[in-house]
Amino acid sequence: MKYATEFRDPAAAKTLLARIAHVADTLGASREAPIPIMEICGGHTHSIFRYGLDKLVHEGIEFVHGPGCPVCVLPRARVDEAIQLATRPGVIFTTFGDAMRVPGASQSLLQAKAAGADVRMVYSPLDALELARRNPEREVVFFGIGFETTTPSTALAIQQAAREGLTNFSVFCNHITVPEPLKAILDDPFMNLAGFIGPGHVSMVIGTHPYDFIARDYHKPVVVAGFEPLDILQSVLMLLTQIAEQRAEVENQYARVVPENGNPVSIAAMADVYEKRPSFEWRGLGEIDSSGLRIRPAYRAFDAEEKFGIGYAGIRAEIADPEGCACGQVMIGHLKPTQCPHFGKGCTPETPLGALMVSSEGACAAYWQYGGARAAAE
Repeated sequence: MKYATEFRDPAAAKTLLARIAHVADTLGASREAPIPIMEICGGHTHSIFRYGLDKLVHEGIEFVHGPGCPVCVLPRARVDEAIQLATRPGVIFTTFGDAMRVPGASQSLLQAKAAGADVRMVYSPLDALELARRNPEREVVFFGIGFETTTPSTALAIQQAAREGLTNFSVFCNHITVPEPLKAILDDPFMNLAGFIGPGHVSMVIGTHPYDFIARDYHKPVVVAGFEPLDILQSVLMLLTQIAEQRAEVENQYARVVPENGNPVSIAAMADVYEKRPSFEWRGLGEIDSSGLRIRPAYRAFDAEEKFGIGYAGIRAEIADPEGCACGQVMIGHLKPTQCPHFGKGCTPETPLGALMVSSEGACAAYWQYGGARAAAE
C-alpha cells in the first residue's frame, strides 16, 4: 500500500476487526476480563480516538495509555526552570509550540511571553540557530524536548553551532529515552499489561532492538506500529496472535518506515553530542535511572544548564501537581483521563491544569478532542 486512503479502507478494517474478535474470543477476553494493551506513543492514542478504534474493537480489548507524550512527562519543575531561563534579561527563549501552554507552578511560557519575556515558537532547532546568527548580542536558548524522535535534530544543531562558533546559542536539554520508563512500568507490581504497541517515530530512529528486553525479561510481546487505523488494528491482531501462541517477541508492523537497526546517522549524532544522565525526573514516575540525556563535556558551551547554573547543574526543587490533578496516574496507565476529578471541569483545553490536556499528544487532549462533553460525562 502506498497511499493514506489505503490504510483507512473500511472493508480492510472490518476484516481485521473480525479477526481480532475471533482471537479475543479464543482467549476468553471480555469486558469484565479484558486484555490490556498499552500504546506507548501519544500519537497512537490520538489515532485510536480519532478513528473510534476503542469502540470498534472487541469489548475484551482495553487500550492503556502510556508515557509516550514527551511534553506530558515533563515535571513541573522543569517547566519552571524553562520559564526562569526565558525571563532572564537578554535571552531569546525558543520552543516547539506544544510546550508553550504547559503550566508550571505559577504560569506557562505563553503567560511569561505575555508578561514581556522574549519567548518564540520555532519549528526546528535550526530556526533557533538562525536567531542566534541574527542576534549575536542576545543569548538564544532552545528548549530541547522530546524522545529519540526529536533528539537527533537537536544534536545536529549543536554540532552546527560548534562548527560556526555560535557561543550565544545553547540548549536546555530535556531529551529523554523510551526503554527506561517502560522498564519502570513493568516493574510496577500493580500494573497488569498483556503487551505493547511500540512507538513508530521513536523506532524509526533507534530501531526495534531496544525493546528486546521486554520480550526477553518480562515475556511481553511488542509490536512496533504505524499511525493509521489499519496499522493499529493489524498491530492489535499481531499482539493477540502472539498471546494466543504463547510467544513474546518484538515484531515490526511499521517496516515500511522503521528499519530494524534504526537510522545510523541519527544514532551517531546522538552518541557524539549526548551522554546518559544518572537519573531524570518523570511526571508520575519520579526519578528514573539513565532515562534522560545531557550534553557531553565537549559541547558544554552549548549546555544552558551549565551556562546559566540551572536545573541539574543548580539547585532543584520538586514541585507537585495541583491537588487532585491525576496527570501522573494517567501518564503511567493507572487511570483513564475521565477518572480524573478535574477532567472537563476545572481542566479543559482553555484552562488546563496539567500537560496532558495541553499537548497535541496528551491522552486528556485526545479524550476531550474526540469525546468532549460526552467523555466528561462517562
